[in-house]
Amino acid sequence: MNREGATSRKSISLVLGSGGARGYAHIGVIEELLAQGYEIRSIAGSSMGALVGGVYAAGKLDEFRDWTLGLARFDVFKLLDITMRGGGFIKGTRVINRLREMVGDIDIESLPITYTAVAVDLDAHREVWFTRGSLFEAIRASISIPTIFRPHHYQGRLLVDGGLLNPLPVSPTLRDLTEATIAIDVNGVDESLEALPEQSLAEPMTPNATRRQLRRLGSWFAGDRGGQSPDPGFVELFARSLDTVQETITRLKLAAQPPDLLISIPRNISTFYEFHRAREIIELGRRRTREALQRWV
Repeated sequence: MNREGATSRKSISLVLGSGGARGYAHIGVIEELLAQGYEIRSIAGSSMGALVGGVYAAGKLDEFRDWTLGLARFDVFKLLDITMRGGGFIKGTRVINRLREMVGDIDIESLPITYTAVAVDLDAHREVWFTRGSLFEAIRASISIPTIFRPHHYQGRLLVDGGLLNPLPVSPTLRDLTEATIAIDVNGVDESLEALPEQSLAEPMTPNATRRQLRRLGSWFAGDRGGQSPDPGFVELFARSLDTVQETITRLKLAAQPPDLLISIPRNISTFYEFHRAREIIELGRRRTREALQRWV
């Protein structure tokens, strides 16, 4: 697709899928594509894909990568502005403010490449494509995982995570005059653990009270791992349910609008909330991209 009018052999449109922490793989993907001489002229993304794609388009991917590599569990915990009101238990303000400090406030139309962030309008029951206006308003809307983050109120709309209706948004790139479209699905089928990077076991040293808070939060996220109950915790159950829905929607979308190259990241590389595991997830994205390009060329 998208071959007519292309002026560069390696010009591409890049589609970055939703998937929480698994979206760190997009960093490795982008770095490998650039290392192999591909020119990214367009990015469309949902949720974490919109975030990473926006940071790259703003020219701050290196700073973002270095920041994520330094995040331990406790650092992630400190970014969670917990609330019990507003439709989600995380406000999202701390994360967005930290990203705004890193990148600066910028409008989408001033970016050097075409950029689209996908969100969902809950009242209208349809996708919203952000192609103009504040980059971080677009990102904030696109990453608003229902019940996890507060919905984002913007221009009279109630907006949530774009992955709810379009986890891998190929459609915004259909009119791009690039040589090829490459899509990154971070909700791919599970793979043998032997084929995946080993999870880092390093933990920060924290006071006893903080360690207890982290354990309680972890138990609530993941469920009781002590053998008392086989049932997952609230967030773990929600994560598995969301993964199932997004996998089904992605298959349907890809059948209707297949990209030229699909790079798949297995969903069991991490849960959507393991944001302290950037290093191995980034490296997996880099490795899978290298392997896919070798088969594709």
